[in-house]
Order: sequence, then C-alpha cells, then structure tokens
Amino acid sequence: MGETIRRVNGYDNNAYTYYPVLIVGAGASGIAMACRLKDELGFDQFRIFDRQAGIGGTWWINRYPGVACDVPSAFYSFSFAQNPNWTSFHPPGREIVQYYHHVCQKYQITDKIQCDTDVEQCRWLEDEQLWEVTLRRLVAGMGDLGAKDRMKVVKEKGEAAVYSDTELVRAKAVISCVGGLVEPKGWPDDATGFEDFKGPLFHSARWDDTVDFTDKNVVVVGTGCSSAQLVPRLINAPYNAKSVVQLMRSPPWVVPSFPPPGGDEWWEKNSVRLMRIPGLLSALRFSIFAGGEWDFRLFGGSEWAAKHRKLYEERMLGRMKKMVPKKYHEILTPNYGVGCKRRIFDKRWFESLSDPKIELTAQPLKTVKEHSVIIGPGVSYPEDSKSNLPEREVPADVIVLANGFDTTKWLHPLKVAGKGGKDLVETMEERGGPQAYQGTAMDGFPNFFIIFGPNTATGHSSVVMASENTVNYSLKFIKLLLNGDATAVDVKHEAEVAYTAEIQRSLKNTVWMNGGCSSWYYTKDGWNSTVYPYTQIDFYRRCVFPKWNDWNVAYTKQGLAKKQTKRVIRLVTVALLIVGSYHVRKRGLRVRDVKAMLQHGVQEVLAQAIQLLTVAKGQISSA
Repeated sequence: MGETIRRVNGYDNNAYTYYPVLIVGAGASGIAMACRLKDELGFDQFRIFDRQAGIGGTWWINRYPGVACDVPSAFYSFSFAQNPNWTSFHPPGREIVQYYHHVCQKYQITDKIQCDTDVEQCRWLEDEQLWEVTLRRLVAGMGDLGAKDRMKVVKEKGEAAVYSDTELVRAKAVISCVGGLVEPKGWPDDATGFEDFKGPLFHSARWDDTVDFTDKNVVVVGTGCSSAQLVPRLINAPYNAKSVVQLMRSPPWVVPSFPPPGGDEWWEKNSVRLMRIPGLLSALRFSIFAGGEWDFRLFGGSEWAAKHRKLYEERMLGRMKKMVPKKYHEILTPNYGVGCKRRIFDKRWFESLSDPKIELTAQPLKTVKEHSVIIGPGVSYPEDSKSNLPEREVPADVIVLANGFDTTKWLHPLKVAGKGGKDLVETMEERGGPQAYQGTAMDGFPNFFIIFGPNTATGHSSVVMASENTVNYSLKFIKLLLNGDATAVDVKHEAEVAYTAEIQRSLKNTVWMNGGCSSWYYTKDGWNSTVYPYTQIDFYRRCVFPKWNDWNVAYTKQGLAKKQTKRVIRLVTVALLIVGSYHVRKRGLRVRDVKAMLQHGVQEVLAQAIQLLTVAKGQISSA
C-alpha cells in the first residue's frame, strides 16, 4: 500500500499533515481497529487521537472503588489477542488497562497513539475527497474532564486554561471509536441546591482519589452497575466510611455474576496454568459466548420468551429475598421485565445491604444543603405506593453521583460535517434519532466509519465482540481506499433508511421497548439507539457478508480492472464446474479423463477471459 503519513505544502500557510487513516479514541474499539489494520491489511500509516491522558477509554477514566468487568475476562478480550494470564475471572479495571497496554505493545501501535488531543471537528472536502480534521491540544489533565466541565473551566478561566494549540490535518478515512459511556450525566433535574454543598461532590466516572472517606457520611445517587460495585467497598478499608445512604429511583434486576469453574478462590489459584493448555482458553471463551446467546431468549416478544422470562424473574426474586433484609423486598422488586434495563451482575451489593452502615432508600432526592441532603416525603418507588414516610434530612460529607451517562448523544462532543456541510448528528435527528447502517455508516458521509455505533450493543454478550465485528466490517471498505481501488465509499441513502426502519421495527417487539421500564437504552420519544434486536451471531453474519449493492463505491481505474477480473474468474469457475459435472454424469468418465478435459477447458476459457479483460481494460482507459 503506497499511502503514507506525510507533510503537504512545505512551510506554506496552507501546509498540513496528511493521515491515510485517522482514528478517534484509544479505547477498546480504537485499539482493535489499529491492530487489525496492521494484522489484516499490513498497514501502519495511521494515527489515533484521544482527548484523555492515557490509553484505555472508559477503563482508563473509570477508577471508582471496585470497578471491574461483569463479563468474564476470557470473553472480554480481543479474539486476536486472547490472554491466559488474567488474575481474576472478572478482572478489575486496572488489569484491563494493563491488558490494553500489553496489546498495544505486542502490535507495536503505542507510538501511533497521541493522548491529550481532542478531535473537535471533521469536515468533508468534496473536491479533494478528503476529511479536514480539527485537532486541539489539551492542557495536562483537561482531557480527563467531561465536556461540560471543560466548558465550565473555559467560561471561568478562558480557553488557554484548557487548550494549548489547534491544528488542521487531513485524512482519507476517519474512524470514530468514540465510546458510548463517555459523558457523565449531570445533577438530577428534579433536585436543587448542589451548588450550595460544601463537601466533595463528583461523578463515579471521575473519581476523586484525594477525598478522605474515613468516618464520613456518604450519599450515593443511583443504583446502576457502578454503584453496585462501589457501595460495598466504601464501608471497608481503605475507605472506612461512617455511613452510606444510597438513593434509588427504581430497582434494577440483579442477577448472580457468572461464576468461574471451581469458584473464585480456586480459579485465581489455578486459571493461569490451565489457560495455557492449548485450546482450553478458546473452549472457555466459546462456552461463555454460547451461554450468553442462550440468554437472548429472555428479550424477545413471543409467548415462549415471555414464559422463560417469567421463570427467570421468579428465580431472581427468590434469590433477592434470601439475601437482603425484608425491609428492602418491596423496593427491590422490579415492576418491569428482566432485560428491559441493563441487569446488574452482582457479587457483593445484595450481601452488603445487611450491613447497618449501608441504607438503601427509594425516597427521592429533593434538596442539597451545605452538609446534608433532604429526601422525601414518600417514595419514588413503587409508583403506586401509599408510603407516608416523612421528609427527612440526611447528613452528607461526600456526595457521589452514580447516575450514568448521556448515552443518547452519539459521537458527542465530536462534530462531523459531511457532503454539503450537513451535520451528522443533526441528520440522524432529522430521521428520527441516532442511527447508522450496520451501526457503522451514514449516507452523505464518505469514508467515515463508526465503530460500535448505534444499535450494535446487546444486553447478553460482550461489547468487545460487537466492536470487533464492526471493525472487521469496516476494513472491507477501508481496504479499497488504501489499495487505491476507490476514492470514496458511502452507504446508499435508501439502504440506510431501510436498515434503520427494520431495526426500530424489530425492537418494538422486544422487552427493551415493551418491558415496562424507563431506561438509558432509549429516548423519551421511544427511539432506541442502543440495542441490536437480534443475536450477536446474526450481527456477525451481517458483518462477514456485506451487501455490496447497498454501497456507493467510487472505483478508480485500477479498482474497476480488479473488479472486472474477479467477475470473470467467478464466471470461469462456475462455467467449469457446470461443464465438468455435466460430462461426468453424461459419459461416466474416469478421474484422469476428467482432469484432461478440465485442463483443456481451462485453457480455452482463460483465452476467452483474456480477451474479455483486454476489452474491459480498453473501455476503462477510454472512460
């Protein structure tokens, strides 16, 4: 491949750096794309830009107590870089970051990653058939802030406090590997007074390691996956909080964490030795994948799915009632179908609710004061509760927001302007909501690919697998650009619209839309931009066998010649098979007779093929 990173126009005012491939984000998806570019295409002329200070994406930035993966490590890893050395079946965040660093080292892409650099905007240049990309260098530490907090610093201290430099570069292909769990949610809309609070207040995704929790009263807002991991840790060393009051709006479905063979203790002692036995790690990985695919039965809209969902719910409620104090049974009984919201795969939370230092309450947060919060009166769940719990004041030295992320704002805060200057996010909204063909591409935005984009996640499998699928899918088109076979590729408008309509239609008959809950999977308007309504097996199939007729490909002369050659070879192969099988059946020929006949036939057909290609080449040259 002749494409290289280079400087263009010397020291002229319009000089710029050209990148054949520019990747936005150094999390799991960005790392996977970089590794596959090298491994699959033998191509290393790319650059990854990430606004955070380190490599690892969501695992770099999430450092709250107990942060760990709820998907078994054997499956939460790249298929091309399986790791037998995990110390835990569900590895902590620190170990996942170390794994990513090891993968970058193995594939020699660490020097291709530039941190503390915000990709602010991408603009398609129609005449040049290139993307113009605005890069903004960040002052140390600013990239680890959320977009809202960075804007707050700009407002208070000026742009120089956040940004040190701006550069315009160009790229043939831009690949967005911006994650979904990027921008933390702000303060709850229905609560007031946060600005009056005198103690530390921060989001779980921006954990403040300088805070001393010893003998402090802590209020945690939220009962999602993050809070279920961090709450049990706060009352124990090294944090030693005096009390933790956890505020819940509605209960999650809580299911047991996938158990390792032999139990946690046995697994941690023996897994490294066992996983080095050839084939065993792959077998474990496949069994976890198969078990997850079986779980997909819970999400459908059929009577059969509803029956199995009901049985599963009964088992989970029985488990809850055995593990938590009776006073929590009502507020921990969900009034919606399992799977409607993301399940919590629990190891410690239910068990911790028996500790007197921890209180779970469904009383709503009303007001934040200097050293306390006001909750109540009544409860936010169950919604039809006749609870007459009075308003009360809860002491608070520290407030932790574990209320999730802005998941419906795709690519935020990255701005993308395609053909005619059309904004990508605005185009999505005009069509109903966040969307992309195969979760990967939008018409009118050539050579722009989204990895792990809208409607590619599932509640039963590994996001790493979904990300790898979209990486491998995108490479089929990126290869054409890098080989010089095409100048631009983008999906056809009618294909994108039809695909999105199919996805949204199929989602309406699933528990994600009919489960009776309100979740971060979809907007208030009922647009689900998160979930893929089928199995990961189906998504894999779609990625392996792309529908080329759904794409506009601007072939070069070289690309047209290659395309014509492949077409002729296919025709020749089919013709030989048909002729050969006919003569075998007709004459009852022996093997050596068939070989001689095919050899003669190949010579004749190849002569005709050469004639066809000569004609095709002449047509292409005159085009």
